[in-house]
Amino acid sequence: MNAPTNPHKVIPTSFMARILNMIRAFERVIVLALILLMVAVVALATAELVVVLWAHVRADPFPLIDLTELLSLFGYFMMVLIGLELLETIKNYLTDDSLHVEIVVLVAIIAVARKVIILDMKELQPMTLFGISTLLIGLSLGYWLLKHAHTRFSNIASGKDPPAAGQS
Repeated sequence: MNAPTNPHKVIPTSFMARILNMIRAFERVIVLALILLMVAVVALATAELVVVLWAHVRADPFPLIDLTELLSLFGYFMMVLIGLELLETIKNYLTDDSLHVEIVVLVAIIAVARKVIILDMKELQPMTLFGISTLLIGLSLGYWLLKHAHTRFSNIASGKDPPAAGQS
């Protein structure tokens, strides 16, 4: 009798290692491209902010900017900050080979805060405002929990964590 053939062929580990190395190299190329594109976007957004701000400064009457224009300017500032945070996230992914959830949540908080700043509150339904506030509270609580868990884990790892209540 012939020995039964195994339907699951074993793939040599050297072949798998080469495939994984190719995937890592591909990821690095994509991340580098994203960094270059994000730098270009942040630079263009900053230039746009300078142009818009200069146009407001040169307009008559000089020191006065109405509320709508001021909110628009704050929106530009926040957009540049979001771009910088995204750039930091991509940079950390490249250097640490990991995605830091804290930074992603922080970017989300900044993005929602930007939206809140540029919203016309008179035009919104009460449930929309409730939803936005719930979203901000949830993101903020999530960020706090992530920071708290990270600090606690670091303290435990270094032996600095105090004993829990009721323990000696």
